[in-house]
Amino acid sequence: MKGLKDRVVIVTGGARGIGKAIALAFADEGAKVIVWDVLDTSDVVAELKAKGVSALGMNVDITSLDAVSKAMSEVVEKMGGVDILVNNAGITRDTLIMRMKEDAWDAVLNVNLKGAFNCIKAVLKPMMKKRWGRIINISSIVGLIGNAGQANYSASKAGLIGLTKSAARELAGRNITVNAIAPGFIRTPMTEALSDEVKEAYFARIPLRRFGEPEEVARVVVFLASEDAGYITGEVIRVDGGMAM
Repeated sequence: MKGLKDRVVIVTGGARGIGKAIALAFADEGAKVIVWDVLDTSDVVAELKAKGVSALGMNVDITSLDAVSKAMSEVVEKMGGVDILVNNAGITRDTLIMRMKEDAWDAVLNVNLKGAFNCIKAVLKPMMKKRWGRIINISSIVGLIGNAGQANYSASKAGLIGLTKSAARELAGRNITVNAIAPGFIRTPMTEALSDEVKEAYFARIPLRRFGEPEEVARVVVFLASEDAGYITGEVIRVDGGMAM
């Protein structure tokens, strides 16, 4: 994609699944990739470096603004700034509302929504200084259509869409675009843990009659980060096989 070589990219939740696919896709374009995760990042960093790019793995609790700010200072010191942020980190604590505990609600909102806010806030100064930036938030189709047993997750992903649109309006004057992607059922360690019954129910709702792959989400992320997408902001792009049509 046009204009990504040597760009500095932060991918949250990049140790596995969709986040890992995104990190590797940016490396294929020659970008410098920083992976933030609470999981071990050594494997993905090794794969990134094997592609011949600069790569850094950092253990960052994105629910803490202080931790995110300190990590951002380290990125600026080591990489000279940041050009692209991909807010991918997310967790689930699924259950019906009547059974949902307060800590299950709080945990999901803290990671999926507050974490994204913290990361956006932290990248603004270096992006504004350059007067160029790309922020891509990984939402979900359940943020658009809801899902029984996922009130906390759906609310966090819907909130992320609202955050995307508000940030896009605030930052457009500084040449910083903000967009969201809403994946459907994508094959990841998170979805593979679901029961066969749940998978079959999802499958029946997908017009393309197959589940998505992490790389298919990653390619859209890379496009939105490129110069080719410079006139797109505040958008939500579904990558769901038609599931939410």
